[in-house]
Amino acid sequence: MVPPSPHWVSLTRSAPAFQNDLGSIQVVDGQALPILNRLSIKRVVLAPGAIREPQWNVNANQLAYVLSGEVLVSMLGTGNEFSSFVVTKGQMYHVESGSVYHIENLADTDTEIIIALRSERPQHFSLRDSLSAMTNSVLGNTYDLPSSAFEAFARPDASQILARQGTASVNPTQRLPNAHLFDIEAQNAPTAFSYGTARLARKQFWAALDDLSMYSLRVKESGMRDPHWHPVTAEMGYVAKGRARMRVLDPDVSLSEYELGPGDVYFVPRAYPHHIEVLGDEEFHFLIFFDQPTPGDVGYRATATAFSREVLASTFDVPERELPQFPVTTTDPLIVGRRNPTDPVRTA
Repeated sequence: MVPPSPHWVSLTRSAPAFQNDLGSIQVVDGQALPILNRLSIKRVVLAPGAIREPQWNVNANQLAYVLSGEVLVSMLGTGNEFSSFVVTKGQMYHVESGSVYHIENLADTDTEIIIALRSERPQHFSLRDSLSAMTNSVLGNTYDLPSSAFEAFARPDASQILARQGTASVNPTQRLPNAHLFDIEAQNAPTAFSYGTARLARKQFWAALDDLSMYSLRVKESGMRDPHWHPVTAEMGYVAKGRARMRVLDPDVSLSEYELGPGDVYFVPRAYPHHIEVLGDEEFHFLIFFDQPTPGDVGYRATATAFSREVLASTFDVPERELPQFPVTTTDPLIVGRRNPTDPVRTA
């Protein structure tokens, strides 16, 4: 798959890395989008009664958002810490690298999950492949059983998505709050305007996060994500809904400008200036993942306050009297109102 731009590609239109009658897995990693660094993304769709096999990531923590449906997540981590909890639409879960975990669909319809991983080339082991690598004698010694107890084990390669044997059961404790679970869409949006909101899954709100975070960003036609850059944070976004235009400035001063639609993924390296605005009348909803637990940015609006008018006039070669009256801004607003009409789309 050749990306249409160095900064973006479609996740939902990419060839599945795995697919069977029970679901599919699609991946955008450093091979599909070479500009990716420290981040990659997966889309997992599970049919009713399907299980994402037990596995663990080798080199990446992961952060997942349930777009639709309901899943049961169970995991075993360092120090024999065990967690099992239900995740519903609009909620998130976090899995540490090396923790063995599984996901099963509890809904009567397909469940869709968007997963960000903290590596552009993530790797994993499956529980099935890992046990198959050991002899019956080794397994017998491990579990204090005769080797014959494992003669019935088939040893083909793992199939990633499986049919659940038996009926899934959920006890009331699995619907309680959990350190690995975060109900982001129930959060009172820390950034909220009539033209857009941003709900934040970051360290100050979710203590489990170590090297990842996510913003659930919704912007209406009357708003815009203002131009900005993240000094020490890369950004990877997934379009859950709507259409938008994005501009990214590269260090060689080339400008990438393109339209994004549902299912698209984009990536902005650290400190690259960029902005996002709605196309059409429908608001957009972006899931924006970062490679830091507490992302920060520098905005164009606050930058105009940081320097004197004399410096700005010299910088832009404009007489000081002809400079705009920039509003005094000490904290970047993240989302701004859009009082001017949309510019024509430029060719990337």
